[in-house]
Amino acid sequence: MQVTFFTLTSAIITAISFINSINAAAVELRDSEIVTQERILEWISTTDANLTFIGDPITKRNIENTMVVYCSVRTVNVCGGACTVYNGGATCLNAPNTNCLSATSNVGFCNHAGCGGSCNQLSTCGVHLDGGFCYTPGTKSINVGP
Repeated sequence: MQVTFFTLTSAIITAISFINSINAAAVELRDSEIVTQERILEWISTTDANLTFIGDPITKRNIENTMVVYCSVRTVNVCGGACTVYNGGATCLNAPNTNCLSATSNVGFCNHAGCGGSCNQLSTCGVHLDGGFCYTPGTKSINVGP
């Protein structure tokens, strides 16, 4: 009976460890969700990146607008360098030299200008960076949907 108790205890500990590893993976995935306007504004207020603002003024935030931040440099897990902050509606953004981006809604990022070529969605980001950014090397344009 003692061997059975030991085997049962081992099985329970293994199952708990497995469940904890699944929960850890789920937490990691939550970090890659589409970010909020507040999170982008916090990033803007704390970054040392060189920022350029295009589109509507941030103070004129419309509920239908999408905010997109796209930058030229990835250093380890940090997105920075020369960054552009877009606030507005549906458009195709010319974004040469983009290596990472973040947005308040799902956007497409493409390897050719004019939102052409091969495109991927932010929601399916493969490499997640700090602050809700996604590593997007080779991006030449960003498709902001309605």
